[in-house]
Amino acid sequence: MIRARRIGITAVALLAMAGAAPAAAGAAPARQPSAARPFTAAGDSDTGLPPGWRVTGSGAARQLEWHSESAVPMGDARVEFYAGDRLLGHPRPGGDGRTFRLGLDDVPARGLKDLQVRAAGRRLDAQGSSGAAHAPGRGALTAARPPAPLPAGKVDPGKPGPYRTTSGEYQLKPVRLPGFAAPVEMRAVVVSPQGATGRRPLALFLHGRHAPCYKPHSDEVGGEWPCPAGMLPIPSHRGYLQDQKLLASQGYVTVSISANGINGQDWAAEDGGAQARSSLVRQHLARWAEWAAQPASAPDAVRRGPRADLSRVLLVGHSRGGEGVNRAAMDSLYPPPADQDGYHGRTRWHISGTVLIGPTVFGQNPVADVPSTTILPGCDGDVSDLQGEVYVDGTRGVSRGTALHSAVYVVGADHNFFNTEWTPGKAQAPAEDDFYDDPDQRDAVCSPGTATRLTADQQHRAGATYIAAVARLFVAGDDRVRPLLDGTGVRAPSADPARVLTHAVGARRAGGVLPDGPVTVTGAGRLCSAVDPSPSAACLPENTPGGSPHFAQWETERESGRRAVALRWSAAGSAVRIRPGSPVSLKDAEQLALRVFVPPNTTGTQLDVAVTDASGHRAALGRVRVDGLPGTDRTASFWAREVRVPLTAAVRGKLDLRRITTLELTPRTRAGQAWLMDAWAWRPGTAPVRPATLPRVDIGRLAVKEGDSGVRTYRVPVRVSGHGSGQVRVYVIDPVTYKATDRLVTVRPGGHDIDVPVRVRGNTRYGQDLPNDIVVKAVRGAVVGAHRGGVTVENDDPQPTVTVTPVADRVTEGEPLRWRVNLSAVADSDIGAVFVVRPVTDGPELSTKDVDPKWLEETTGEAADPERPLSALENLYLWVAVPAGEQSAEVSMPTVGDQVKEQPEKVRFQLTDDAGEVHEGAPVLTGTVLDAS
Repeated sequence: MIRARRIGITAVALLAMAGAAPAAAGAAPARQPSAARPFTAAGDSDTGLPPGWRVTGSGAARQLEWHSESAVPMGDARVEFYAGDRLLGHPRPGGDGRTFRLGLDDVPARGLKDLQVRAAGRRLDAQGSSGAAHAPGRGALTAARPPAPLPAGKVDPGKPGPYRTTSGEYQLKPVRLPGFAAPVEMRAVVVSPQGATGRRPLALFLHGRHAPCYKPHSDEVGGEWPCPAGMLPIPSHRGYLQDQKLLASQGYVTVSISANGINGQDWAAEDGGAQARSSLVRQHLARWAEWAAQPASAPDAVRRGPRADLSRVLLVGHSRGGEGVNRAAMDSLYPPPADQDGYHGRTRWHISGTVLIGPTVFGQNPVADVPSTTILPGCDGDVSDLQGEVYVDGTRGVSRGTALHSAVYVVGADHNFFNTEWTPGKAQAPAEDDFYDDPDQRDAVCSPGTATRLTADQQHRAGATYIAAVARLFVAGDDRVRPLLDGTGVRAPSADPARVLTHAVGARRAGGVLPDGPVTVTGAGRLCSAVDPSPSAACLPENTPGGSPHFAQWETERESGRRAVALRWSAAGSAVRIRPGSPVSLKDAEQLALRVFVPPNTTGTQLDVAVTDASGHRAALGRVRVDGLPGTDRTASFWAREVRVPLTAAVRGKLDLRRITTLELTPRTRAGQAWLMDAWAWRPGTAPVRPATLPRVDIGRLAVKEGDSGVRTYRVPVRVSGHGSGQVRVYVIDPVTYKATDRLVTVRPGGHDIDVPVRVRGNTRYGQDLPNDIVVKAVRGAVVGAHRGGVTVENDDPQPTVTVTPVADRVTEGEPLRWRVNLSAVADSDIGAVFVVRPVTDGPELSTKDVDPKWLEETTGEAADPERPLSALENLYLWVAVPAGEQSAEVSMPTVGDQVKEQPEKVRFQLTDDAGEVHEGAPVLTGTVLDAS
């Protein structure tokens, strides 16, 4: 049923409440709606649901269901149900591509207000299309022109190399992965250089979450795995052949692997399939290690090329594939728990770096000691909040800081066109532009044909060029390529006409001024929170047009320790002073690098930069100019540009660069805004990367029965492996209020430092299963694998039976019909009952003209005209919730009077079962309406 409050079960968090978290998803499917138009299940004004929504089933199968007017493409961003700003959970997609269902284990019926469907921050239910990127309540921006072209870099990695290429495919025995019922394919396409001698570095590509199956010669795609009869697998793994051929021409062995079997089964995975994708990647790498040792055992497609050098591996992941290869890099250094992993062999490879294209980061757990480049598509209509920025920002302060982590923002690129098998006109299966273009509301930046939007060929060429740049830097060690990736401000001509902007952290940067740490801000600025529901605390209030990748939301509505410095001034000269908790060192640096952003489409913001040392000596370092990115209310364009000033003046002024106490920013333009993400002592080059030996944290899930009496205490399963000690932030989510409380915890391998007891008081009252969840994020000197888990308390009491009694079942037209729904026993959860209209068998039936027309439209999405019997409506339901602790509730239906002389007319509703079906003997609501005359 629908849970409002559970008695006697609490997570003893030892912390104060502060956030919100999702309910568990994955209930059994209910009956499909019989029409594609919006439908609702509504009772009275206290429990009515908006058009497109209804509640189906009963008991443990009670579900909240949303039906879209048009198909919602299977993508990488998670579809989420919200009530206002509170995340209810991640629904299961139906087979029709339009219906999504969420089990209502712990959602109060009276809490189903302001229902919304979102994916990566955009509303899916606020438009008549398939998932246009749209942020609720945010006005449009006036688009700017494309940024001016940057100077050309010293080298252009987009130029083909000297080798001809050869390609082929291999298909091995499928593998079993934990949590997935069906085996997952081991299939890949290989592109290798011809004539290359010696062992060659290996680049492995992993595609993202796309529909796994399609029906030839039609527009039909499917999300099931294995593919049903009449459907074929979509060859998403063949979508990177252009990138593979460019790398192969430069001497790399490349392989792109298929993951349809994961895409078709990951909807219920707590981590969105990240661990499964990591296991699949490492299964393939293990085969390549075997084939490198014994070439004769390799498939023909592998034998055509040179042996792969497994000490030099680049992983390239697109969307959820990006999160998958990030997890594979983590698991290669810090092995996961064996029962969660689908690969149990030795690690016989070294990951030199990763490329993450429009990636998801559900766990927000980047690997700090593996170099990475994240490509952010400026017109991403799938992972539209550009949450992949966390792969840069989230590494700061976690480990040694020597690995370069860069972000590459591609203006005008969408999510899909980096893969030709997801690109219309190139794909074998149905494909589309993920940035929805409404002809009536054209987007000034991202609609096709605008000055800033790239064509599919332009976008893919830019992607291939920057993937090759990453390979040349991280794998080949060519530092001449670094300025293309690290915020220096040069371009690769092969990517033209794309406008590509970059910034970075790590490498030879040091002495960071980080707002996340102990910092004091004075003057025309304030410390702001990246994720906070309070407008006064948030860096970007909810009504800001557009969004920021730096402030992408995680599992809670408020986060501790994610901050920036917000500047706002009304006149030039309004200085902002940022004082770290302890002095920072700029010694041996050439420049001070700052990551700063200003509102989209603004130009010419100028800031003077100065520093002061511990003795009070001050030096003005110079002036920087920051321009905004092209943006609208549908883009995440509040993104930091990297700017640098030389430290010459500080050296000349004899400042003690080992003890800098204050960073000062003074606007030299009129009224404006800016946000500082961080500042670093910068030197050119990249440093040797030696991964630290760190502890790894994985959260598990324990399911326990409630019992009939007594109190038992259970603990959230937590495993800490690896070496050393580190800090993580633990959020404990209250199962009743959905609020979270957090604290820093120092963890050590084998320890029980994260100790979250859950007290369970047994009783004999029915209630819903209750998850007591925690989420964990690495802060310093640690890595986190499975970031979410908890103790789920399972109900073991029978559901009360439902009976009905009339309150006013024979009324004069204009009066409401009323019934009382009774339970056989009090429950600890709200108990919902759904009654569906049935034909009347003993006289005239009420028609659509006999009920309140507004109620009818809100309840069914249909108008009263043309007049027809109520039983002819396909989506007319009455829904009532009996609150927890009570034994009955009323349900009503409003009628209207007219001037027509009529015989008594009747209506009949009957209770539905767990699957939304009606069975003989189920309770019935009957009513009679008499003529007023």
